[in-house]
Amino acid sequence: MRILVVGGAGYIGSHMVKLLNQRGFEVTVLDNLSNGHRDAVRGARFVLGDLYEREILDELFEETHFDGVMHFASYIQVGESVREPAKYYRNNVFKTQNLLDVMVAHRVRHCIFSSTAAIFGEPVHSPIDEDHPKQPINPYGRGKWMVEQMLEDYDAAYGLKSVCLRYFNAAGADPDGELGERHDPETHLIPLALQAATGRRPQITVFGKDYETPDGTCIRDYIHVNDLGEAHLLGLQRLWDGGGSAAYNLGNGNGFSVQEVIDTARAVTGREIPVAYGERRPGDPARLVADSRRARAELGWQPRRADLATIIADAWRWEMDR
Repeated sequence: MRILVVGGAGYIGSHMVKLLNQRGFEVTVLDNLSNGHRDAVRGARFVLGDLYEREILDELFEETHFDGVMHFASYIQVGESVREPAKYYRNNVFKTQNLLDVMVAHRVRHCIFSSTAAIFGEPVHSPIDEDHPKQPINPYGRGKWMVEQMLEDYDAAYGLKSVCLRYFNAAGADPDGELGERHDPETHLIPLALQAATGRRPQITVFGKDYETPDGTCIRDYIHVNDLGEAHLLGLQRLWDGGGSAAYNLGNGNGFSVQEVIDTARAVTGREIPVAYGERRPGDPARLVADSRRARAELGWQPRRADLATIIADAWRWEMDR
């Protein structure tokens, strides 16, 4: 089976490529390397290109009939999306439409879309299930929700089937230490904490310690990047088996506070992690935890690296080896 991974040089995409290779799929990666890394793509055909370039897309789809497309390519910084909404709508929405149009033209009918918990906005209840109101509060979340709606319309009109996977907090790294997070700038809590542990950065800042949580810091649901990859494969298998389009929330269902993450990172690394405390950031809810029962029931998905210490240990191995 032939799979196109768009954004396969990025954090989650590169882990997906490794998993697909291990399972015997024929993988092609399309990436413009604006945020990805060429050396993260291993064992797959690599094509340098942008979703804006229709000629490259048409040539790619004419050369190979893909049995499925996994779409990871996206800008992901929420704050930047507020400052530069045009950049985010152009890249995350309009370029995605270009991809979908090429898929329709070349009769490729199966798409796995990398969505986000940011489509929900401020939580009305927790844990958050798939039916929770969609009220995104920033252009990043709005763009992802627009694509989910676009996919519904493309299914109704053109028969393009999709599975949208709404990640909560992707974390961890390849257990073999070959791949991990390399965002620039880095904004995710666990790599920031580990970089403070190595001395690569002087400290980590905790934004707010007066939330209505047991220790006063925000609670988030961390899901190992390898478990996300398994969900993508199960979603694609659902479509190959004739299942209809669907959307699933992906998380462990266990919330860990910022302070718990830092304390666990200290325990895993055996090192001190200097902390500074700042004011709350606007739009940071106190608690974001996923209800993933639908994914477990319909896809048979089961997170296997759900323990926080395991997630951090895998990320630490990557941090120390790179």
